[in-house]
Amino acid sequence: MRRRIPSNTSLIAFEAAARHGSFARAAEELFLTEGAISRQIGRLEAFLGVILFERIGNRVRLLPNGERYAEQIREVLERLARDSLYLMGQPSDGASLDIATIPTFVMKWLIPRMPRFEQKYPNITVHFTQRMEPFALAGSGFDAAIHFEHAGWAGMRTYSLMNEILIPVCHPSFLKNSGDPFILDRLPRLHRKQNPDAWQRYAQENDIKLSNPAFGARYDLHAMLIEAALAGIGVALVPRFYVENELAQGRLVSPWPEGKTISKTFCIILPEPIELSREPVQAFVKWILEEARSS
Repeated sequence: MRRRIPSNTSLIAFEAAARHGSFARAAEELFLTEGAISRQIGRLEAFLGVILFERIGNRVRLLPNGERYAEQIREVLERLARDSLYLMGQPSDGASLDIATIPTFVMKWLIPRMPRFEQKYPNITVHFTQRMEPFALAGSGFDAAIHFEHAGWAGMRTYSLMNEILIPVCHPSFLKNSGDPFILDRLPRLHRKQNPDAWQRYAQENDIKLSNPAFGARYDLHAMLIEAALAGIGVALVPRFYVENELAQGRLVSPWPEGKTISKTFCIILPEPIELSREPVQAFVKWILEEARSS
């Protein structure tokens, strides 16, 4: 069946006019006349059977239906431009993947391992995008997501990667009096905003006395906590696999026990079973599962 889609010219003119709130400014951006912009939007309104702009003399005002449509069209145009640039940047015999992921995971664990993937699959280019919350993966433009196990992924295929177990880390200078058994209670503690009771649970699990477990600065990301610990701001409670290099290099130390319970489980999520996915997706998923098992 033939698709009923407005012309690209009309959509581009409409999006620019909606963004600027002005036909004149849209015309300047697109190197057209104001009259050409007006005609394109008129054709779009006739095609849709919906008035998008209210004309008041020489001024225009975007109507509520127009505002919603502009947001949708802007997203489609941005995705089309992005996908076109991706394709233009690929070798003729190559493939690309778009992966949504949690920022700290990709920065601290995945990217350091990517040279091994690129060596094994030199013709597959992987693009990473930050997504903090679960979303509808099918139709999103992403081939896969790397996130925590969550009810929001119901109906999709999840493959477990590793468990998140937290460990306190700090700058070595904090432990000059390392013989003090209560030093953890005397040091400034750092918190992740999304996990405000982590220190309290850690203290209870390990029978460690903390007079005020909630006291201390709060940060959005584990990556921020790690940088704050490296800067000597306080003790951070973070997943061990994020700080393996810093601990090995002596840039961070951890004389305390790790947490006893699994905070979260990382997984890779696909919109369909791996067996039905295209070959580049299969290659990436199998590779990352092997990396997770060997970590």
